Amino acid sequence: MDDLKLLVPSEADVLVRELRSFQPWDMGSEEWNQHHESLEKLNMQAILDATVSQDEPIQELLVTHRKIPTLVEELIAVEMWKQKVFPVLCKLEDFMPQNTFPIYMVLHHEASIINLLETVFFHKEVCESAEDTILDLVDYCHRKLTLLVAQSGRGAPPEEEGEYSTPMKELQKEAELMEFHIALKALSVLRYITDCVDSLSLSTLNRMLSTHNLPCLLVELLEHSPWSRWEGDKLQQFESGYWQTVTPSQQQKLSKLDGQVWIALYNLLLSPEARARYCLTSFAKGQLLKLRAFLTDTLLDQLPNLADLQGFLDHLALTEAQPPKKDLVLEQIPEIWDRLERENEGKWQAIAKYQLQHVFSPLEQDLRLQAQRWAETYRLDVLEAVAPEQPRCAYCSAEASKRCSRCQNEWYCCRECQVKHWEKHRKACVLAAQGDRAK
Repeated sequence: MDDLKLLVPSEADVLVRELRSFQPWDMGSEEWNQHHESLEKLNMQAILDATVSQDEPIQELLVTHRKIPTLVEELIAVEMWKQKVFPVLCKLEDFMPQNTFPIYMVLHHEASIINLLETVFFHKEVCESAEDTILDLVDYCHRKLTLLVAQSGRGAPPEEEGEYSTPMKELQKEAELMEFHIALKALSVLRYITDCVDSLSLSTLNRMLSTHNLPCLLVELLEHSPWSRWEGDKLQQFESGYWQTVTPSQQQKLSKLDGQVWIALYNLLLSPEARARYCLTSFAKGQLLKLRAFLTDTLLDQLPNLADLQGFLDHLALTEAQPPKKDLVLEQIPEIWDRLERENEGKWQAIAKYQLQHVFSPLEQDLRLQAQRWAETYRLDVLEAVAPEQPRCAYCSAEASKRCSRCQNEWYCCRECQVKHWEKHRKACVLAAQGDRAK
């Protein structure tokens, strides 16, 4: 893996320099597709660099060229497209696309951006380089985590398998599943932001602690644990992109996602700046004291620093709750979402119809050309190198050793699973195979 490179430094520098944000009506256009391909290459290269623990030039380039605010704006623009335009497309009676892959790529764009941000936000200088857009990113993460809590109340997220009546309904299910993945990435990004809590602006701290009351939201996440579920008498946890069965001997082991929540809580409750700003009302006190039931000896053995949090909670139990603060605070507010919504108010239907005609109904020859470019972007050697573990079956998620011989993109554990998955995989398989032949 040390010798595996997707981008040489000069290529990476050019791609980072050319990064820009797109408006919702530009999503899926030819220029946007080129931008998406560039971002995917940067994303994969950043993961490669982080995996081999070497210097991380992508992170350095994003900071040097001040592109973190650009990524945050693009992230929120595609989130808005998914909320405002995609539902309209799904309801248009005259929209029956032969291939939904162009729309899927727009849906996947949000996942690509948040994945890149998760990779680079590990470094504190990246958080600082976000400048004022850190407020918008905190709001974004709050929206995703709120949806994650709501999802856990409705049951487990949708499965990757199953057959649906139309390509658009299938795409909607894929979008729901992708939303779950995105929310978990947002949790990691938020945790990295809390690592910098003592250097955040007053407005950002107020947004996290007062406006959104993130400590209480994180308590709810620990209570619901949406990344854990029981299938009969077997505990499953969502790790590395898959639901994995946890053996009885491993059930007391802290999962990575639970660890992210605990570290974020530690940062928000025990850092000097946050403690000075957080108002411990009776509601907040009641929510936080729920954490005492989770702080077992087994957990403390795995995260010894939580002993300080345990002491804080013991002290909190003996103190009086504070009344809500009524201080007059002049603060910055996030503006990207409001600006985009204001600029496009009343235009969502028109944007959907325009994209139906000019973007998401491509000719067969255009699809073949795009398939060739996707094949060049998503290089199999790179995808396998950044894969966190053994490939998983596209149908049942078991460890897989057999690959689709036609497109070489999907993995299966057995012939039976491949046959069951064919109806869903067929269109993407044909398109990918056509792209290989077009080279």
